[in-house]
Amino acid sequence: MSLIVSMILGFIIDLIVGDPHGLIHPVQIIGWFITKIKEGLQRLLYGCSYEEAVSQGLPRKKDGELIAGYVLTVVIVLGTFFVISGILYVADLIHPALRFVLETFFIYQILATKSLKRESMKVYARLKEGDLAGARKEISYLVGRDTQELDESEVAKADVETIAENTADGVIAPLFFIAIGGAPLGFAYKAVNTLDSMVAYRNEELIDIGHASAKLDDICNFIPARLSAVMMILASAILLFDVKGAVRIFRRDRFAHLSPNSAQTEAVAAGALNIQLGGTHNYFGKPVEKPTIGDDIRPVEYEDIRRTNRLLYVSAFLTLAVCCLLTYALVFWLGNPLTIV
Repeated sequence: MSLIVSMILGFIIDLIVGDPHGLIHPVQIIGWFITKIKEGLQRLLYGCSYEEAVSQGLPRKKDGELIAGYVLTVVIVLGTFFVISGILYVADLIHPALRFVLETFFIYQILATKSLKRESMKVYARLKEGDLAGARKEISYLVGRDTQELDESEVAKADVETIAENTADGVIAPLFFIAIGGAPLGFAYKAVNTLDSMVAYRNEELIDIGHASAKLDDICNFIPARLSAVMMILASAILLFDVKGAVRIFRRDRFAHLSPNSAQTEAVAAGALNIQLGGTHNYFGKPVEKPTIGDDIRPVEYEDIRRTNRLLYVSAFLTLAVCCLLTYALVFWLGNPLTIV
């Protein structure tokens, strides 16, 4: 089956190469379209940019912004799906081998295992060197919270949370959608994820226009987040971490987050490593209260970053095996029309 082979090869290429620096990534293109379409919709609503509307004291059009958010979400997600589908369709008309190569390349670009490890380990390196200012700067590229006042343990905690959450968002969820719908559905998921990261904020500008993106992200991640938690529990057993703690904290704290999905993997990581994640942090200068995840058995240390990355890698390999079986079952047992072989 070509999709299974493409999935395996794309996974391996990602582990070896990661995201090459200096090249435009498709997610950057998706992000560019999100920004341009969002700004265009805001101009359509107010007759000017959002910033100009605020400076002129124009009344907010809450209902209009909600509708604009749904338009933005539908256009970006469906547009991404059909563009990738069209490219693969044309490639298949030219030669099936070209389609296979392109789909393998697309799958490689969808996954982010090595990139997640590489970026998180930059924080680890700074902390290990005792460069707290450098670690704060590195973690600021990965999280939305304010990082200027974080101490060493808080920086390490933010990095661990990023790895745990993005194990689901950046690796396991994409693999799941690739398994049932190939690269087109995998990229559609990345579009949902990119929308969530760019417009699903509770600040003054985005709270309404980002509503649809946030809700769709919650829906799309419902199954993958729970699959990720199961894979991470299995990984903690393989790595001889505290698997009983992982299960206990997962059962107790898996909903201890503003998102219904984000705490699933964070709870497993916290329990497996006997640390506490979550809690209140500042965003854009304002405190945002969040529940804690796990027990405060010991402070989070920079070595926990390496441990969480080990959970990431083992979970990724386990998920790849499960997704290959899922694709096989869908195609040969159910005749799944979405999956292309």
